[in-house]
Amino acid sequence: MLNSKAKLTALGTYVPERILTNADLEKLVDTSDEWIVQRTGMRERRIAAEDQYVSDLCIQAITRMINLYNVNINDVDMIIVATSTPDYYFPSTASRIQAHFNIPDTGSMDVSAACAGFAYGLHLANGLITGGLHRKVLVVGAETLSKITDYTDRTTCVLFGDGAGVALVEYDEDEGSFLAADIGTYGQGGAHLYRAGLSNYLDGEKLQDHGFIAQNGREVYKWAVRSVPTGIERLLNQADMKKEDLDWFVPHSANLRMIESICERSIIPLEETLTSVEFYGNTSAASIPLALQCGLDDGRLRHGQHVILYGFGGGLTYAGLLLKWSVPDL
Repeated sequence: MLNSKAKLTALGTYVPERILTNADLEKLVDTSDEWIVQRTGMRERRIAAEDQYVSDLCIQAITRMINLYNVNINDVDMIIVATSTPDYYFPSTASRIQAHFNIPDTGSMDVSAACAGFAYGLHLANGLITGGLHRKVLVVGAETLSKITDYTDRTTCVLFGDGAGVALVEYDEDEGSFLAADIGTYGQGGAHLYRAGLSNYLDGEKLQDHGFIAQNGREVYKWAVRSVPTGIERLLNQADMKKEDLDWFVPHSANLRMIESICERSIIPLEETLTSVEFYGNTSAASIPLALQCGLDDGRLRHGQHVILYGFGGGLTYAGLLLKWSVPDL
């Protein structure tokens, strides 16, 4: 079990106002509500305005967290933003957050781990705090995937949405939230999920250089369903816990059918799983905090419960965390 001295103390989320329904998508591509729901479980997703970028979503989520939990972020000493859709290559999204809130003495960095990004950010925050280097860290997962989605491709355009979530992680000598971690990479599968950049080749394979997300959904599905259940076992073994000790499983909300398969192989009831997929779609790094918010909003997620967060996606990367939920009940 990890000897953590880092504790989650607040959570905030934000999604844009515009809703893109399955009926809306029927007007764009050859698809149907029945087809989308049957294969993904998705009904709606939120879409950022044309002049709304990922830093704007981050700022809204942080502002909501401040107002909801009455926390002070002026003494935050590190900002970590997980995103695949930054406003700029540089400056970092984290530095734009620092500028907006005028936080005086803080480091800032963006993390590129795609759909595993939020869990990676929390893992980094725990290490920085437990190691004594920092005491108060903002961890943000945010995406504007609609800006890199091809709305003529029915295999991808039905999947993705926009949103942001933030957690405040603070030093606590006696009660750390982090019980176990399972972090890894299958880089050989990188060509199954990508957006081309300065290089248009990956492991010798020519990439689609159209500026949009490209995905081999079948291969990503097979990898996730195979690897996540074994990762869950490793987390429980590290903490000397059984599945019966777990209150909630919070996977990346990639696709409800994928989550159902992971739950079936992991022997975790779907009723003990928190997701954000039905009304927000796949929001990559934002999907786990949005799912946590859903659990908080309806009173299912409570202080002191045991929760597994498990992100997986582009890279191919994965990051699982076993937490004792320490955000105060409101």
